[in-house]
Amino acid sequence: MKLFYRQHQEKINYLLVGGWNTVFGYFIFVLLYYLLVHRLHYMLIFIISNIISISNAYVGYKTFVFKTKGNYLREYIRFYMVYSTALIINLGLLPLAVEFIHLSPISAQGIIMVVNVIFSYFGHKYFSFGGKKATST
Repeated sequence: MKLFYRQHQEKINYLLVGGWNTVFGYFIFVLLYYLLVHRLHYMLIFIISNIISISNAYVGYKTFVFKTKGNYLREYIRFYMVYSTALIINLGLLPLAVEFIHLSPISAQGIIMVVNVIFSYFGHKYFSFGGKKATST
């Protein structure tokens, strides 16, 4: 079992941190939705929850998955670019699912999240934290 973990450590850690990020992100969306739905549109609530979730995710992936040192700003910007692309996809799919398919915002967001998890893995592996590994300064 230890050999399996060592051989696939990055992928296993990505799934664990990704699972946490998924639960955290969904929880933040649901929490903000119930707290703010009478004052803000669900799309604005989604954007606010997304910013909070991305920052949480960056710390987890940098620290526990890709374990890079230094280049905090560069990696955070690249990380945000991957998630911004996922956000754009989400911004397109969420209103379609809510307004045209008539899913609740909470159900629609849960389904779309699965698509974004797969997309973001490849983006972070090869773009955000890929390439030349940073060294501590």
